[in-house]
Amino acid sequence: MPVIALLMAAGRGQRFGADRPKQYLPLLGRPVLRHAAEALLADGAVDLLLPVVPPGEAATVESILAGLPCLPAVEGGATRQASVRAGLEALATLAEPPALVLVHDGARPILPRGTIPALLAALETHPGAIPAQPVSDTLKLGQDGAIRKTVPRDNLYRAQTPQAFRFAALLDAHRAAGQEATDDAALLEAAGLPVALLPGSETNLKVTYPEDLPRAEAALLPRYLPATGTGFDVHRLVEGRPLVLCGVTIPSPLGLDGHSDADVGLHALCDAIYGALAEGDIGRHFPPSEAEWKDADSARFLRHAASRVAARGAILTHVDVTLICEKPKITPHSEAMRARLAELLGIPVTRVSVKATTTEKLGFTGRGEGIAAQAAASLLVPSE
Repeated sequence: MPVIALLMAAGRGQRFGADRPKQYLPLLGRPVLRHAAEALLADGAVDLLLPVVPPGEAATVESILAGLPCLPAVEGGATRQASVRAGLEALATLAEPPALVLVHDGARPILPRGTIPALLAALETHPGAIPAQPVSDTLKLGQDGAIRKTVPRDNLYRAQTPQAFRFAALLDAHRAAGQEATDDAALLEAAGLPVALLPGSETNLKVTYPEDLPRAEAALLPRYLPATGTGFDVHRLVEGRPLVLCGVTIPSPLGLDGHSDADVGLHALCDAIYGALAEGDIGRHFPPSEAEWKDADSARFLRHAASRVAARGAILTHVDVTLICEKPKITPHSEAMRARLAELLGIPVTRVSVKATTTEKLGFTGRGEGIAAQAAASLLVPSE
């Protein structure tokens, strides 16, 4: 039977104070929720994810999780407990419900390796298991802005997720719940069932307040290595073809000749991205010998390069394209080009550079016979 994890993303994150749910916010260039999902799958112990999402936002979440093994998203309820219950009831309708299930906060983007296998191993002897950190700070009970008393911290723990359960036990506990609980282990406790307590980790932080995002970034960065790729492309100028540069059609009596639309800017940038990933060049992914790519919009190629970045769990931090030609003038169109590249790559325009230069009338570009482009792409690539 598959092990399925409920990915809880139905909260609105009101304590964070952003204009959108915190799980959608960017963390090193990708949504917090994407990091949380990939962390659940990293050990290979989880087979499927079931996202539980805010009403009306299934398409948004499914887009964020594209390419990952997910069941169709389920809409959550007014409380976390109601949302978990909705996910469990959806699993209960499967032809083969899971024997084991995990429940994980979509706002926890970092999960130490080995956590999930340890939790699943604990389910051999317990119906539930959670990771938790011992409380190390002195605890104060406050009231009206003043300390009421000091609370002993002995044997106190901070519960984390993912929490792991035998599916039938957790479903029964939710169906029988007579109280509102902030985590699922509390429902098993109320039912008199033992829950194993496993060591947690300080890196398994939950993004709750704005200051948590920089903390998460600092914890994630050591897991990435910088990678740089370069690209270069040349096409001949001919009559009867549109001139497309960096995804923008420019008025011109001459266009670039090639098997596709011959957009040298996009082709060079694709090669730069593939190079940073060590995945060859554009010809490897889109051979010019194949009729499918005849007169193709090169935007399709760049979207593919961006999808490879996402598939590898990498982060595209910056791209730079230089167009080399005597004419047309590039500067009047450079902002439109930057905007188009940012749209295709799914990154802020502030991380996109487009500029131009000439060869002082030397060579084929100087004679107006063609246009060349060179590009560079900077990525952060997982070191594992």
